[in-house]
Amino acid sequence: MTEHRVGVVTGGAHGIGLAVAKALAREGLAVVIGDVDEEAGRAGAEAIRAAGGQAISVRTDVTVPEDARALVELTVREFGRLDCAVNNAGVNIAPTAMAEIDDESWDRLFAINVRGVRNCMRAEIAHMLRAGRGAIVNMGSTLGVVGGRQCAAYVASKHAVVGLTKAAALDYAKAGIRINAVCPGPVATRMMSVALKDDAKLIEGLRADMPNGRFIEADEVAQAAVWLGSPAASGLFGHCLLVDGAWTAV
Repeated sequence: MTEHRVGVVTGGAHGIGLAVAKALAREGLAVVIGDVDEEAGRAGAEAIRAAGGQAISVRTDVTVPEDARALVELTVREFGRLDCAVNNAGVNIAPTAMAEIDDESWDRLFAINVRGVRNCMRAEIAHMLRAGRGAIVNMGSTLGVVGGRQCAAYVASKHAVVGLTKAAALDYAKAGIRINAVCPGPVATRMMSVALKDDAKLIEGLRADMPNGRFIEADEVAQAAVWLGSPAASGLFGHCLLVDGAWTAV
């Protein structure tokens, strides 16, 4: 059994998730990437190995409880333990007024952003209870603590993730399991571009609204997630760490 710490990242093939996976590996953790994009997941794991880290990937649909359990089981089987889980898989939809969001889009977003986090936490906690330790970091959003126009489904889903994080932290704190969340502000990823319909005017307007004058970098979010999942953050339970360039301070 390896003595190295081991981490899992869902949605780890792209964007923030891939940045988290690489950052964990740089800290010496063996990493398992779970993502529905199997090819990109393999590429991410290969990149980590090429840089001298340990990583594998597995196709994971977080909306399927069996996939979430299989991800944890694979991790423990391959590396002997699970120390840190970053539940990052999530989606957004194009800007739409609340009453105009169709049921299919609403249900899909909640299935991934909320039920997916619940599925993964349930599988992770089951193992961590047996181990008597562990850290879970859920990927929230600044839109999980404030509102926003034309994005009611995403706002509601991320508020749910923040609430789930706080409630679960209370349930499992005495069991040695720390559960926290990172809440990023606007990050220049492909998901954001898709959500804004690749509209350069909308994207530039959002950038101009940033108090720090720029979007948050994926690696800045990753560093926060790595810290929350590490022993250095041993006193944090149910905390939502804002990484937003002072966006919510206005």
